[in-house]
This record gives sequence, C-alpha cells and structure tokens, in this order.
Amino acid sequence: MRVLPFVLASFAARRGVVASRVELGGESQIVLTPPVAEDPRHGSDLAALAATVREDAQSPASCAACETILFQLKLAASRGDDFFIQDDDVCEGSIALEGPIVAHGLRGLVIGSRTSRLACTTFMGLCSYPDVKPHNVSFPSPQPKASLRRRRPAPSGLKPLHVVHFSDIHVDPFYVEGANANCSKPICCREYTDGDKTGNTDSPAGPHGEHTCDSPARLEESMYAAIREIAPDAAFSLFTGDIVDHAVWDTSEPQNARAIRDAYDRMARAGLVVHGTAGNHEASPANSFPPTAAAADGANPSQWLYDLLASTWARWNGPAAAVTTREFGGYSTKYTSNSNVSGNGNGNGNGGTLRIISLSTNMYYAHNYWLYEEPMETDPSGQLAWLVGELDDAEKKGERAYIMGHMPMGSRDAFHDASNYFDQIVKRYEGTIAAMFFGHTHYDEFELSYADYGNRTHANALATSYIAPSLTPTSGHPAFRVYAVDPVTFGVLDAVTYIADTSDPSFRHAKSSPAWTKYYSAREAYGPLLAEAGLEGVGGADLGGNEELTPAFWHNVTEVLERNATAFGAFYARRKRGWAVGGCGDECKGIEICKLRSARAQDNCMPPGLPGVMRLEGKEEEEKEEDECGGSVVRDTLGSMAREPGMLRALGEIMAEW
Repeated sequence: MRVLPFVLASFAARRGVVASRVELGGESQIVLTPPVAEDPRHGSDLAALAATVREDAQSPASCAACETILFQLKLAASRGDDFFIQDDDVCEGSIALEGPIVAHGLRGLVIGSRTSRLACTTFMGLCSYPDVKPHNVSFPSPQPKASLRRRRPAPSGLKPLHVVHFSDIHVDPFYVEGANANCSKPICCREYTDGDKTGNTDSPAGPHGEHTCDSPARLEESMYAAIREIAPDAAFSLFTGDIVDHAVWDTSEPQNARAIRDAYDRMARAGLVVHGTAGNHEASPANSFPPTAAAADGANPSQWLYDLLASTWARWNGPAAAVTTREFGGYSTKYTSNSNVSGNGNGNGNGGTLRIISLSTNMYYAHNYWLYEEPMETDPSGQLAWLVGELDDAEKKGERAYIMGHMPMGSRDAFHDASNYFDQIVKRYEGTIAAMFFGHTHYDEFELSYADYGNRTHANALATSYIAPSLTPTSGHPAFRVYAVDPVTFGVLDAVTYIADTSDPSFRHAKSSPAWTKYYSAREAYGPLLAEAGLEGVGGADLGGNEELTPAFWHNVTEVLERNATAFGAFYARRKRGWAVGGCGDECKGIEICKLRSARAQDNCMPPGLPGVMRLEGKEEEEKEEDECGGSVVRDTLGSMAREPGMLRALGEIMAEW
C-alpha cells in the first residue's frame, strides 16, 4: 500500500501543515505544504540538515541528521505515547495504532547504535545499510555428499499434480458497489462521505472491483469458483497471506478477526484445501508481530491472531501444526501423493511425501516495529532454529519440502541479517527444498538463491522462490497461479497464471461473474526463448516432457531477459498482468534483473530509501512497485519530514513547545 504523506499532520497539525491534492506528471497526488516561517530561530538547526539529506541519503552526514531527529523523537517518547497520537482521519487512526509501538522502540533505542541506523534506513530512507552482523547458523548434521553435487532429483515421469497458489486477496468488507472509485483516500469504493455514496459520484465502483480499491467479496468468491473449474483435481492450495484490506488507519482486532474467519470460511465452502500463512496486514495494527522476547513482560498483543489462525487452519493442517502456530505463527504439515499417483492410471502408488513449512516472515519484516530492540534478536521467536529442525528431519526421512511465507526473503522489506541467516539454511538444505512460495509484492515474479552470490550463474542457482500476483486489483488484473508438480520430487514443471481482465465486459456486469482466463505459461513463454538463445539444456534447464523448471532454468531466463529487450518488456508487463505497465529504462532493468537473482536481501541492488522512491540515473524517480503491501503511516511521515526543511522546522517548533 502507498499511504501518501497526508500524514505529517501527526506531528505538525498544530503548526499549520496541510495536505492538498495537486497534479504532478499527469497524476493526482497528495502533497504536504509546510508553514512559512521567516524567523530563523524556529528550528533552524533541524532545517539546515535537510540540504545534506537531499543531496545524498546514504552519506554519513545524512545518518547524523537522521539520528538527530531520532534523538528528538526519543525525548518525546520518554514522556509517553501522546506525542505519537494525533488526529485527522487517516492520520488519527494510523498514528494512534502505530505510534505507541514506535514510541516503545524509541524509548529503548541507543542513538548511534546499529539498531538506530536500521531505524534511519527504514523510517526515513537515510543511512546506508549496516553490514550484516556475522552469525553462523548451527546445523545438527553435515550436508550429505549427494546434496553437495547440486543435482536436482530426476523427474518421475508420472502424471503431474496440480497445486494452486494465490496471495494478497485484501478483501474489503466495506466495499460498496456504486460508491466513489476516485476518492482522496488510499483506497476507495467506500462511502466515506455523502459525496462518495452511490448516486452521488461520477466514478461509481463496479460490482467486481476497481484498480483504486481492494477486493469485494464477490471477486474473491469468483476466484475460488475459477480455481475449482480450472484445477478441479488440485492436491492443495498455497495461500501466502494478506486477507485484511489496506485501510490501515481503520483496523481493530474484532474487525480483522471477522475478515480472517470469513475469508477462510469462503475458501472451505468452495471446497479448497488451503495451507496458509500470516500476512503483515492480518495483525492490528498492521505489521505488528512482537517476537516472543518482546512480549515476555506481558501478554502478546498478537496472540489473538495466532490463536485464531491455529483454530482456523486446523481443518486442513491438523492439531499438531496448531501448537507452533499459537507460539509464533508458523507450522509444518505433510502431504503424501500415493493415492493420487496410484489412482490416476499412470503410476504404481510409489508417490512422494512433501513437508509444507509455513513461516511467519513478519519476524523479519523491517516495518514490524516491535523488532527494533537493543540489541536486536538474531532469531526472533526461535523460528529459524525451528526451521532447521524441520528441514533436518525431512532430510533424514527422505521427504521433499516446500517453504512458504508472506514476504519474499530477498525483498527490500526484509532485514538483511535475517535474510542472510535464512539463506544459510537454504544452502544447507537445498537438496531437500523443492521450491519456496511467497506473496506480498502483488507482482508476478520470482527470486533465486545461489551458492555464491559473487558468481551468480546457472551452475550456482540452488532454489527458486515463486512470488504470486495478487487478487486485489490495486496493482494489476486479479490473478492466481496453478503449478504442475511432479508427484514424487514435487519439483515445479510449469507455472500458469490466470487472470480476470478488468477491461472485459464480464468484469463490469453485475449479473455475471468475471471471466477467468489463462494469461501465460512459464514453460510456453520462456522455453522457446531459451532454445533460441542456445540455453536450453544448459545447467539442467531442459524443457522436454515433464522436466522440472529448475533454478538453473530460471537463472537462464534472467540471462535472456538481460540480453533480449523484447523478452524483458514482456516479462515486465507480466508482473502487473499487462495493466498500467509503465516504462523501465536501462538502470531500472538492471535493478529488476538483480532482484530476480537475489533471494538474499543484501544482494538485491535496492539502495536505501523510502519505498516508492528510487534514485536512478542521478535523480529521484518513483518506483511504484516497491510498496504495495507496506502500509506504514509513521514511516511515510518521518520520511517526508527528513527531506523537507519546512517539516523539520515544524518539528523543531513543536519540540520547543512540548
């Protein structure tokens, strides 16, 4: 989500700072207007910092500027949470929810520490990323010699299974057909005011959704019906999180709990078998997932969510998985393909066993402000140690494993330390991990893990993270994926994306369901390109019959994208399912390909900076893809303040009066 900084009212409403809508680059945007202050005595020191900040966000001077601001905020936090709870609509709800968590972190923050530097990077887009803190993950057994040869298991040749993957449904229970779809809020299609009500607007919301709005339940139900029609024999579905809508300023535990229960009930009524994970929006406030240690002094404020997910998922995962779900939001369950293989007329009953491991990636999410502790935990809630235990047990039993979570671990939103430690685990157990599955970005994409990130080649590619496009239309046509999967190795043989084209007449028709159609097949789209480039068969990237789309295959896809401008353009369009694609120049292209080759966040080529802004070719450019699911008003507030002299001046004046 992109909450534009209407939000500096949270700090400066009393100083006359206002938000106004203006046209910039042909697009309507919210812009903050600071008060005019002629007297240099009012906050001049803070205001003077902005010049350096705007010149180079990664410079030592900008880091010092950020820590000066943090020090001022720490002083305010030491007097309680009130400074962080203001008013005015979006601000009122968001800051009231997030503010106390940020204040809690600030009170314990040591200015100049590694944690404060990370806070500067996250909150204000300032400072360079600190180096990863050295830590060697402990493993209970050495890596088997067969795994060290990095050979993917041979396909069984049996009839493939089908596995469905959908993500980021963001269902809005307050969506009203006919309400204003062109409002001033971050999401529309709600009756915020009389002018937004049905019959009072020139931009009425359609029956199945709009690109300015989250999903109505009708769109969600139409997707489940399409899944049942397109993949009636699906073994199971992977849902990689985010049920709750993007109105982060208007959440509560009861409201979120109802949304979560209703969504999983709709999945169950549709006849789906679902293995889910917790998205960052499931909590209230959004992104709020205290690790076990942070909650040790009192009740975990997210325990209600873990308890709810444990009971809701039990219908598919069983009671054993509910134990760890209640502890930290993750679990492990198993699927055995024997009955499917023996019953399809193609096999002899010698199927495989798959361990599905669901992680709470919120424990590694930079906008989970509970994590900014002194010192920061190496393994929040002990989840990585638990993951090692699960993978080691799977390896000993000859099982294959899927790892799933909400946020991709190579994301800009992931802490570099946690991503590095997770990557160590992937390297150790790459012989057991068949594939990994994530959401969060809302885009149709993937990430690759490597044995050596200094030499990213097909020979060094170890694992593929499949990142699913979203149902919510805010970032493209609604979509889901169906994988063809080997029933013994559980390797992915093909990935087919299906969409509901919002420009299709069926999408606008109230008496019909949207038409869900095949958008593209990864094998069909990229196989011929590899053959044309002479890369088919290189590094085990064969495409005959039931061959796996191996990590080597996907690395070779990135080689084609790097060399072939037409192929890259098609890939870039597919990310948003062909909707409002926009341009991507040479530097943008380089960063996008680097991201595909970076399941370890420290290597993803993304510079520090606020989500939504990238420094490309010597200037700031909007990178709209980077923050579809972030949704932190505090971050947007502080980031705007750090870059605007008028805002810093306003902060100085407020602090002088506080």
